[in-house]
Amino acid sequence: MPTTGTPDGLAHVPHLPQDEPKQTKRDFTSDQEVRWCPGCGDYVILAAVQSFLPDLGLRRENIVFVSGIGCSSRFPYYLDTYGMHSIHGRAPAIATGLATSRPDLSVWVVTGDGDALSIGGNHLIHALRRNVNMTILLFNNQIYGLTKGQYSPTSRPGTVTKSSPLGSVDAPFNPVSLALGAEATFVGRAMESDRDELKSVLRAAAEHRGAALVEIYQNCPIFNDGAFEALKDRTQQAARIVRLHSGEAVTVGTEEDRRVLVRTTGGGSEFVPEAEVGARDVVVHDAHADDPSAAFALSRLDTPEMSHVPMGIFRQVERPTYDDQVRAQVDAAVDTAGGPATDDDLQALLRGKDTWTVG
Repeated sequence: MPTTGTPDGLAHVPHLPQDEPKQTKRDFTSDQEVRWCPGCGDYVILAAVQSFLPDLGLRRENIVFVSGIGCSSRFPYYLDTYGMHSIHGRAPAIATGLATSRPDLSVWVVTGDGDALSIGGNHLIHALRRNVNMTILLFNNQIYGLTKGQYSPTSRPGTVTKSSPLGSVDAPFNPVSLALGAEATFVGRAMESDRDELKSVLRAAAEHRGAALVEIYQNCPIFNDGAFEALKDRTQQAARIVRLHSGEAVTVGTEEDRRVLVRTTGGGSEFVPEAEVGARDVVVHDAHADDPSAAFALSRLDTPEMSHVPMGIFRQVERPTYDDQVRAQVDAAVDTAGGPATDDDLQALLRGKDTWTVG
C-alpha cells in the first residue's frame, strides 16, 4: 500500500538534515551541454527528473544513475549525481551489483526500448523477477534513434525503417505486459508530455522498495515523429487514455461521454457507456493485489492502434528484495563463522574437497 512519512524504499538512503536548505532543480543539473536532437522528448523527461529529485530530500552523493547505450543513456551526464554510462543492455546487471553492495544508495537505471528489450532483455526480466531495489526508467520511442532509425522491439507492425524497408513484420513487445509477466512489484506508465502524471509515477516508483519499472512514452522527432500524437491530441486524449486509479472503476472518456470497463463472459472485458452498466460486473483497479493477472489484463487493453491506452500505476506490491536477502545471508554467514572472513578462510575454501589436480 502507499506509504506515509519516510518511504521504506528510501529508508536506508541518507537524507539531508532538516536544517539544511531545500534542494532545487539547479542542484541536480550538471555543467554538461545537453546534446539531443531539437524537439526530442528526452529534454522533457530530464527536466521532470531534475525538478522531482529535490522532493525526495536525499543527498546527491547517495543517488546513482546507470545507463546502457542509446539516446536515453546520455542521461547520467546531465544530472549532478553519481552516474555511469555502462554497456549496451547491461545497466540492470551493473545496477544489481550496486544495489546489493550499497544499501545506502538510491539506484536508478535509464534505458530505451532497444537497449532494454533487445540485447538487454535477459538482464531486464531477471532484475524484475529478483525484485532488486532499483528504479528503471524505460524510454519508449518505438525506434532505434542513436543508430539512425532501425525498427525496435516496440515498433508497430508495418513500420518502414532503414532495416525494414517493406515494413516490420515483428510482433512488438508491450513493456508493461513483459514487466508484469516477470512479476515486477511496481509497474507504471506515463507520457513525457504529461509532466504532472510523470512526476507522480516517478515519485511512487522511487519510494517503492524493490524493482520498479516505469515505461515512458517519448517522441523521436527525427526517426519516428508523431508516434504518440493520437494520445497527445487534446481532442482525442479523453477517448483514448485510460487513467488508472487504484480502488476505482476503470473508465475512459469525458464526464459527458464516460465509458466503464466491465467483464464479459469468457473472461474478457469491454468498455460500455456508463448509463448502460446496470448490474454488470465493473472492473475496479487494484494495484496492490498480490496476483498480477488483473493488472496484466489491463495492460492488454493497449493495442498498436492505441484505441485504449492505460496510464498510471498498474502494480504496486511488497515482497522481499533480492539485495536485502543477499546481505542477510552474508551477515548470517559472518555470524556463524564468528567474525569477518580471513585469508585463511579463503584458502580453505579454494583448497576444499571439491578440487582436483589436472595432469
